[in-house]
Amino acid sequence: MFHRNIKLIIAGLIFAVAIWQFTESNIGNGIFLIFISLIFILLYFKNEFILLAFLKLRKQDFEGAQKWLSYIKNPDTALIRKQNGYYNYLQGIMISQTNLNAAEKFLKRALELGLNMDQDIAMTKLQLAGIAMTRRRKVEATKLLNEAKKLDKQNMLKDQIKMMKDQLKKI
Repeated sequence: MFHRNIKLIIAGLIFAVAIWQFTESNIGNGIFLIFISLIFILLYFKNEFILLAFLKLRKQDFEGAQKWLSYIKNPDTALIRKQNGYYNYLQGIMISQTNLNAAEKFLKRALELGLNMDQDIAMTKLQLAGIAMTRRRKVEATKLLNEAKKLDKQNMLKDQIKMMKDQLKKI
C-alpha cells in the first residue's frame, strides 16, 4: 500500500519520462506514458482497495470486502479525506453485523470526514438511526430518519425509512 503522496510522485516521474520521450520523437511512447501517469493520479483520488471492497460488497461478500479493507494499514496517511470517510463507511456497514458500538463510531467518523454522494450520507444516517433505535434513543433516531429522508432524492431507501418509522412508533 503506497502512501498517497508517493502515488503523485510516481505519476510526476512517469510524466517527466513521457515529456522526455516526446523530445526524443517517440510520440507513441510519450502518449502511452501519459496514460499510465493518469492511472496513478486516478488511484490518488480513488483508492484501489476501497474500489475492490465496494465490488465485493456489491456481491454481498462481506468477508471479501473486509479482506480488501484490511490491506489499508493506516487510513489516515494512505487515504485522502473523502476516501477515509468511505473507508469508515464500509467498516461501519460491515461491523454493524456484529458490534454496534464500533459500527456507530465508524459511521459517525464517516459523516465527520464526509462522503461524496447524498445517497451514501442517507444510508449512513439510516444505519445510525437503526443503532439509536436498538438503544432506545427515540429522539435521535427520529432526527436521523428525517435527515435520511431529505437526502434520499431517488427514493431508494423509502421502504427502509418507512419500515423503521413504523418500528419507532412501537418503542
